[in-house]
Parts: sequence; structure tokens; C-alpha cells
Amino acid sequence: MNITNVYSIYSHSTGVCTDTRSIKEGSLFIALKGESFNGNDYILASLEAGTSHAIADEKRSEFSGNSRITIVDNGLVALQSLAHHHRSKLKIPIIGLTGSNGKTTSKELLYAALSQTYSTYATHGNLNNHIGVPLSLLEINESHEIAIIEMGANHQKEIQFLCSIAAPDFGYITNIGLAHLEGFGGEEGVYIGKKELFDFLKENDGKAFINNDDPKVIRASNGLSGISYGQSEKAIFQGVYSIENGLLSVQWWRDIDPFKRLIKTKLSGGYNFSNVMSAVTLARYFGVPDEKIKAGIESYIPENNRSQVEHTDLNNTVIVDCYNANPSSMLAAIDNLSNDSFKNPFVILGDMLELGDSSFEKHQEILKLLEKKAIAGYFVGSEFLKAKDSFDNVIFFERTSDVVDYLKKNKLTNKSILLKGSRKLKLEQLLELL
Repeated sequence: MNITNVYSIYSHSTGVCTDTRSIKEGSLFIALKGESFNGNDYILASLEAGTSHAIADEKRSEFSGNSRITIVDNGLVALQSLAHHHRSKLKIPIIGLTGSNGKTTSKELLYAALSQTYSTYATHGNLNNHIGVPLSLLEINESHEIAIIEMGANHQKEIQFLCSIAAPDFGYITNIGLAHLEGFGGEEGVYIGKKELFDFLKENDGKAFINNDDPKVIRASNGLSGISYGQSEKAIFQGVYSIENGLLSVQWWRDIDPFKRLIKTKLSGGYNFSNVMSAVTLARYFGVPDEKIKAGIESYIPENNRSQVEHTDLNNTVIVDCYNANPSSMLAAIDNLSNDSFKNPFVILGDMLELGDSSFEKHQEILKLLEKKAIAGYFVGSEFLKAKDSFDNVIFFERTSDVVDYLKKNKLTNKSILLKGSRKLKLEQLLELL
């Protein structure tokens, strides 16, 4: 593949697309393959729909002689190489972030703060994998002054690979917890995998922002130039938080400051404290004034079932945090529910997936913690069901649809309800019944 020629085609396009359902006039279509689809089947349709050019990785008779089709060996490799080449031409700061929990919320808070001063690009949604990161990079254009690239992974070496494409100048790890244990090969595997971002920064003279409240993040930052934040008195940017009416407020200051600044967020959970502090720290590093940092973060309204607080007609306060779940985020959410700000706490929890051999143990730990805290609840999914015989007076359901039927006949009222589980269970559909 001649990357110069492909980049020239991209440069004269309106952007890159890999899905014919989202084609923009004049865009470059790149055919990708998956278990159940082959982008080469849509090459001609993409051209008819308005793309200026298409990249195929199969030699088909219907492509022959068409000057608007370029054949490469591998469409995915072409996409990734194109993104890396584009990155090499960008002269703006690129911030990379990863972590076990809070990546997207953290990214959105940072975007809200930086956007008060800069034309900022940030990864859309959670397009943070080997396809999403290249597509994100290729959306950065000459109008942008700074960019935030979210990186996700469920195996070792993935963050390393994404860094090789995105080449971040700056970076931070939200936290290192118990997510994707099966793919990473256990807790130490998660640490090694997330640490790959800091390893890249260390090898390339980058700067890290360090969550000083997470021992594993501190360990991963050893030997790296960085700026720390957290509740720790050792941090450069320090803060404390409180929960008022279910919402998080943060007071922050620098270690040399004689005064504190207050930010009242629309987020639930003390576990979002470090996400706010990372946004404050990076925005301040890049020169965003304090009052604009406050305005940006306070204007952020969580959505997509992440740390939302909903007040319902049944007089329930519902913490909707069911975009995803793992042992670390589940424990933090339960700890948050224990706050005195929440009256009559109750949980509706769904399975935590991708835990491998640790699954039964981790689901039991959650149930034992709730038993200790005397918090009742409903539990959904086959993983929680495996612990059914070990707990008395606990209600288990196999499917979310079973909970729907139950709630229609058994209303919950006047409670503070944590709604949390892995994405596959789609617990958000319960909200209208709460």
C-alpha cells in the first residue's frame, strides 16, 4: 500500500466512513471485515451513495478498472496506517487516557473544561478500540487546537498498540481496577495492560497526570515525569468531595494555594471525584482559567446511563449507572449508596461479565457486602444466580425481562435505588418502572 497516495485521497475527502449507513457526501469508504460482515460487499453501494473513493481489500471483477476504488492487502491495516500517518502531521497536543473505570465520563469532563478555552476534539462515545481510535484520529482537522483520545482494552498489548497509532504527548490512567480479568489474565494482567500508556509516555518523553489516590497508578508512574492529583496531601492538585442531594461537589486547590475552589457537578458518586480532579488538573495545566474550568464541569450533564441521577414519579431517587460493571466500579457504587445523602437504599444489580475463573467469587463478594450493609435488592443474570443457594431472603432473576414483569406487580417507592450491571443486561429498561 502506498500510504502517500491513500493519504492524498483522504485529504481530498470529507472524512472516513466504514459503514454505509453513515456515509457523508464526498467521504472515503474503507472496507472492513468482521465475523458477520464484509465491507467489500458494500464498495459499489458506497460509491453510489456519495463517497468520493473506496478502499477495498479484495480483488473482484466488479472493481476492475474503477478509478474510484483502490485495492489494498488489508482494509483494517490501511485504516490504522492512514490514522498513524495523519497523526504524524498533527502539531497539536494529543492527550491519551485509559483506565478500568470512568474513562468516558472522565473524557467528557475534560472536554467540557478544555472547550471553554480551546477548539477541542474528543473521542465520540466509546470509540476507543483498534477501529475506533483510528477513526477518531482521522476526524481531527486543522480547526482543532487540542485532542483527547480514549483508549480501551481487554487484553495486554492493546493499549501499547493504540499508543503506537495515536502517539499521545500527554496521558493519564483513571484507575487500575478489576475489569476484563478474563482477557487480561487476572489482576496483575490488568495492571500491566493499563500501564502500557505510561510506558509509552516514558519512552517518548511524554508527560503523565497521576491519580495519587490509586496505589497501582502510582506504581505504574514510577520513573515518569508527571503532575499528581487526588485527596492525598502528596498531590500537587488536591481536593475533597461531598455528596449533596445525591450529587457530587468537589473543593480543589493546588498544594501552594491559600484558597479553595468549589465545583458542584451533576454527577452521582464519590467515585467520580478523581474524574473531576483529572479534568481540573489537565485543564489548569493547559491554561484554562479557574472560573472557566468550573463553568465547563458544572455544565456537563451525564447521559448514556453513566452516573445519572433520576427522580421518579414513585418518589424514588435512581442512580442510573448501567452502561457497564466490574467489581471495582460495583463496590464503589455501593459505597456511594451508603452515603447518608441517600435514604432507604436499594439495589438492582446485573451480572459483571468477563471475569473468568474469578466470577463466582466476585459476585459473592458483592452479595456479602450488601448483606453486611443491610442493603436489600434484586439481582439479575446467570452469574448472580449461581450464588442463589448461599443467601437467604434475596430475590434473583435470570433475565431483565423477568424483573420487568415483577416490578409491574410489585412497585418500589420512596427509595434510593442503584441500577447497575453489565451492558448486555440492558437494565436501563427498568427505569420507567421505578
